[in-house]
Amino acid sequence: MSFPVSARNLSVIRVFPSALKGQQPLPRLLAGLRSLALGGALLAGLGSLGGCGGGYHGSVQCVPYARAHSSISLSGNAAQWWWAARGHYARGHKPVPGSVLVFRATRTMPIGHVAVVRSLESDRRIRVDHANWAPGRVDRDVPVEDVSGSNNWTRVRVWWSPSEVMGRRVNATYGFILPN
Repeated sequence: MSFPVSARNLSVIRVFPSALKGQQPLPRLLAGLRSLALGGALLAGLGSLGGCGGGYHGSVQCVPYARAHSSISLSGNAAQWWWAARGHYARGHKPVPGSVLVFRATRTMPIGHVAVVRSLESDRRIRVDHANWAPGRVDRDVPVEDVSGSNNWTRVRVWWSPSEVMGRRVNATYGFILPN
């Protein structure tokens, strides 16, 4: 899987043209950063950036997981699913089992994230199954809390399984793609 090219990461890649020929964008970016002898901590942090909560590389990704474990069959990266669903699936702001919660692309998740709703606990809490929120992992029955002011699921907190706590970061979402 290749690194998604965006205006943000292209501006960084353009700085290192001599190190870039014939390489995929992420290796090119990392090669360019190495050529500047930046510290290992920065490179480690860049290697863990990701849509799907974790990383761009690896065989466990949120989009193929959501496609295989829901009745939603769309293509594109996670954040593109909201717009790809238009005209094919109903979209809304109330979760139902089997729907897919679509996270917006952000600085920390440049290609967004998708998660399949497993069950409803309350108006403000659901359980989801998803892949690569924690890099390289599939997590099932994960709590997600709606923290939006309007109770419309546009801002959520997600359980962080590596430390077994509710995530501190608030994540922006589009809403739910509903099964047919």
